[in-house]
Amino acid sequence: MTYTIEKVTTLIGARRYGNGEARVGFILTDSRSLCFPEETLFFALKTQRNDGTQYISDLYRRGVNNFVVEHVPTDYATLYPHANFLKVTDSLEALQRLAERHRDEFDIPVVGITGSNGKTMVKEWLYQIMSPDVCVTRSPRSYNSQIGVPLSVWLLNEHTQLGIFEAGISQPGEMRALRGIIQPTIAVLTNLGAAHQENFESMQAKCKEKIQLFHDAQTVVYDADDSVIAAEVEASGYPGERLCWSLTDAHAPMYISRIDKGDAHTVVTYSYQGGAEQHYQLPFIDDASISNSIICATVALHLGVSAAALALRMQQLEPIAMRLEVKEGQHGCTLINDSYNSDVNSLDIALDFMRRRPDHQGRRRTLILSDIEQSGLTPQSLYGEVAQLCQQRGVERFIGIGPQLCAAAAEITIADKSFFESVDAFVASPVFHTLRDEVILLKGARKFGFDRLTELLVRKVHETILEVNLSAVVENLNWYRSFMKPETKLVCMIKADAYGAGSVEIAKTLQDHRVDYLAVAVADEGVTLRKNGITANIMVMNPEMTAFKTMFDYDLEPEVYSFRLLEALIKAAEKEGITDYPVHIKLDTGMHRLGFNPREDMDRLIDRLQHQNAVIPRSVFSHFVGSDSDSFDDFSARQFALFDEGSRRLQSAFSHHILRHIDNSAGIEHFPEHQLDMCRLGLGLYGINSRNNAIINTVSTLKTTILQLRHVPAGDTVGYSRKGVLTRDSVIAAIPIGYADGLNRHLGNRHCYCLVNGKRAEYVGNICMDVCMIDVTDIDCAEGDSVEIFGEHLPVTVLSDAIDTIPYEILTGISNRVKRVYYQD
Repeated sequence: MTYTIEKVTTLIGARRYGNGEARVGFILTDSRSLCFPEETLFFALKTQRNDGTQYISDLYRRGVNNFVVEHVPTDYATLYPHANFLKVTDSLEALQRLAERHRDEFDIPVVGITGSNGKTMVKEWLYQIMSPDVCVTRSPRSYNSQIGVPLSVWLLNEHTQLGIFEAGISQPGEMRALRGIIQPTIAVLTNLGAAHQENFESMQAKCKEKIQLFHDAQTVVYDADDSVIAAEVEASGYPGERLCWSLTDAHAPMYISRIDKGDAHTVVTYSYQGGAEQHYQLPFIDDASISNSIICATVALHLGVSAAALALRMQQLEPIAMRLEVKEGQHGCTLINDSYNSDVNSLDIALDFMRRRPDHQGRRRTLILSDIEQSGLTPQSLYGEVAQLCQQRGVERFIGIGPQLCAAAAEITIADKSFFESVDAFVASPVFHTLRDEVILLKGARKFGFDRLTELLVRKVHETILEVNLSAVVENLNWYRSFMKPETKLVCMIKADAYGAGSVEIAKTLQDHRVDYLAVAVADEGVTLRKNGITANIMVMNPEMTAFKTMFDYDLEPEVYSFRLLEALIKAAEKEGITDYPVHIKLDTGMHRLGFNPREDMDRLIDRLQHQNAVIPRSVFSHFVGSDSDSFDDFSARQFALFDEGSRRLQSAFSHHILRHIDNSAGIEHFPEHQLDMCRLGLGLYGINSRNNAIINTVSTLKTTILQLRHVPAGDTVGYSRKGVLTRDSVIAAIPIGYADGLNRHLGNRHCYCLVNGKRAEYVGNICMDVCMIDVTDIDCAEGDSVEIFGEHLPVTVLSDAIDTIPYEILTGISNRVKRVYYQD
């Protein structure tokens, strides 16, 4: 569906500047994701740290002519003669209002889903259950925010017969806008949990905010056994149909009379609306999946799915891998695995992710796609749209798998294309063996066997892996940005291979989110980033004199901390004919590690800098010694006074602005008055608050597997030097991780533990180079089961506390032979 620019102007109550003819089919809030410029309307959103108006010039150059702004650019008629500017008071409200008016065009059932957990799972399973019968439009991934919801609802089109949208809130007052956009006919509350509880005075207050989604819905679905939810629904006076479910109330509209768990499946017996007992079998046994399935069953039955069809489709439910993974592939390939779902909207998101990942080798971008089912479009329209997306997103090679794609091969206009009826046919073909030096996006439903394809293409490595959550990196970045003044710049520390997480992928993520500087320890780390497509400013914190030429060649900006280093750098720059090369002046205010004395050295430093033109000070900085502890506040105050004095003297000697920075991760939060021009974010970026060692959002999870189980009698020993003496008959598991992988030997001999199936398993005996042994006597486990060394369920601080060290040492100690697997939620 498209709207004329005149219609959009009216719908959002804007004042229009410019008179170009245009139709709007796409809305954009992130300039990096532009795909169809000629029909795009860009909303220049203004946030605490960013202003979308700064991207108008670039977008206009790339073909976008329609913009929603709060302030019209000066001389817009001259600078942007073909553009339309729609001036509004608030660009976010305008985005939401347009989506709301778009929603008004559809008289169809719409399911709105909120809750602390399970929203995405319920949405995706409902899609799997309903899509054989009707054309479903749903939220892409977890698009459930104040921006994500309007972008999701905008996807409704003339083919849509059912809408399913998530609504996520994190603080009071947010649900009202989302309710107006979604306008659910069926509203679902999955559950209440601890997420974002810090922003609500009580669980009741959070529940009251969430059930605002129920207002004006014809039917609401919720757990009647949750006393808080039931009480708040009752207190709300909701007048519509209360389609609650219960395991205890036989009179509930959806009564669950039995739940029988097997080894690999669960049978749920239910009675819907007082009818006869029915049951369905679910291929999962965890409690969360069972609860989510009950919600899906309740909604599906209400929408007219028969008990027989429900039973069949429940058996066929697929797990939802709610993340996009980046893995190292065979033969120089990089794999982007996204079997999360298969539709045009999620395909566009995945293609955009692939396009935005810099690739230093210039490898071609390849898409391997399965048939897209239940789209509601004709094959010609569907795959014509797919072809258009591929061209816009830079796909150079297309491999289609499935009978639909084979039949619609003519619609795919990519020159290098191949089609196969099945994964087996593709794997058996010569084409499969030509996959070399490519970035490959795997986008296909599990029913087509894409799991097997992933297994064949991924590089086989050590069973111990470090999973790195790129979404958590962004969440941590934004968490610290929330403490900062909008104008304050940010340096992100990615030295020591990004604290063990892998500097290249972390740098790509940070660059994509427009951090001002990246900081590495030595020049070689910066070179690696440049060779992998990183163009952001890079600061070298420990420059070596032998690496000056390398820094010049790769635009790496060195820290300067001594006169000896400064003289050598000036001489090297002059030899290369370089002028005004940016450097970062370090002052020693109390760390007594490196740096100029801010009192004794300043006159000489200024004089030397003024009497040469090879280098120019870009910033001046120092380190707080103890910003992580209130007990050092007096010393920190003396440090800042010294830094303030020295940095001001340096600035007064030069006409250009020199950035000042002293706040580190702890200082950003503890000393907001000292944020100055720039801050440096280190450990906090990787999810650890150095003020209290609390976990913000876990970035790195170290995992391995059980190699072997053996029964060892009491009195025997385990491991080298017979240190692991057993006091009872025990079950000992061997796991493939040792000190060569970065598992500290001091953790052995029961000084710490890992998690096996969620339970503590102590390290027994000495940790070996490649293997260690753990006590699983009281744990139900088997060979091949996963073991968490640290991560989401076992904070890395537990390990560092156990051996009286800091989490930095644990994180940076993970060796390079441990494979990094990157994913994005």
